[in-house]
Amino acid sequence: MDTLAALLRSVRLVGGVFLDAHFTAPWCVTANMDAGDCSEQLTNPAQLIAYNVVVEGRLLVWIGGQPAVEVQAGEVVLFPHNDGHLLASEQGIAPVRAGHLITRGANGGLARISHGGGGPKTHIVCGFLGTVDAHNLLLTTLPRALKLDIRDGTSRDWIETSVRFAAGELALGRLASSNVLSRLSEVLLVEAVRQYASTLAESELGWLQGMKDPHIGHALSLIHNRLEEPWSAERLAREVALSRSVFVERFTSLVGLPPIRYLTVWRLQTAMQALLGSRRSIAQLAGSVGYMSDEAFSRAFKREFGLSPSEWRRHNASG
Repeated sequence: MDTLAALLRSVRLVGGVFLDAHFTAPWCVTANMDAGDCSEQLTNPAQLIAYNVVVEGRLLVWIGGQPAVEVQAGEVVLFPHNDGHLLASEQGIAPVRAGHLITRGANGGLARISHGGGGPKTHIVCGFLGTVDAHNLLLTTLPRALKLDIRDGTSRDWIETSVRFAAGELALGRLASSNVLSRLSEVLLVEAVRQYASTLAESELGWLQGMKDPHIGHALSLIHNRLEEPWSAERLAREVALSRSVFVERFTSLVGLPPIRYLTVWRLQTAMQALLGSRRSIAQLAGSVGYMSDEAFSRAFKREFGLSPSEWRRHNASG
């Protein structure tokens, strides 16, 4: 697995689709996904990423005052911060709220929209990715919109096959396998972020720029995939074949945090997720994220989040 895919998988994303939309020109809608749209798959998401797969036709997308982006059949537009956006067949059409056009599917099937003036058709499938992690280091670095051509990229064959499968199931009034859709959603994000990362200038800082660097990307992958190990800056530097001083300087410059601070943040975020999704004891969780004792783990957790692990688990379980 490549570094980017490994890092994204460690975020524990859940994905799926929530709307099958058919438009005929002229048309224009305003859209903004909320937690209710994905409530069957994810409860109380802290972060949501909306995306639209254009199965047929074309559309224009606007976010805030940014220029319109054209998206054609075989392309996907993702909204990493779940910003409200405008979709239309062309400029200058008065928008309608998409929520007012939705009809719920029969027998618990997928919600649908059928709207427009009878002209050329556009068919889109609207999906989501979500996580309960409110402090994700990757998602905060992404722009407001990412466009992905699913006819290109390292996973294009799998993506195209999955999109065709999902579209075919939807056309028959069935909701495609949730496992397929969750995996499809995740791969769409990986490919979109991969394309975006390839456009970053060398002067830009952040997680993605660190992932592009072969030495720092390797270190990030080691941290995320072997979190329980007793890493030090010296050991990480040896693993990626750099001197300690060069490694620390390059890691801090690219990622924005020193390596051990980054390691601490990621250990505690991973533990926070596990507190919600696991019944393991505090001591077991401490060991799984690299702490030698539950006392040291509890002190670090409270410094970061203001509550001890047990207090945080009780508070969120009751919420």
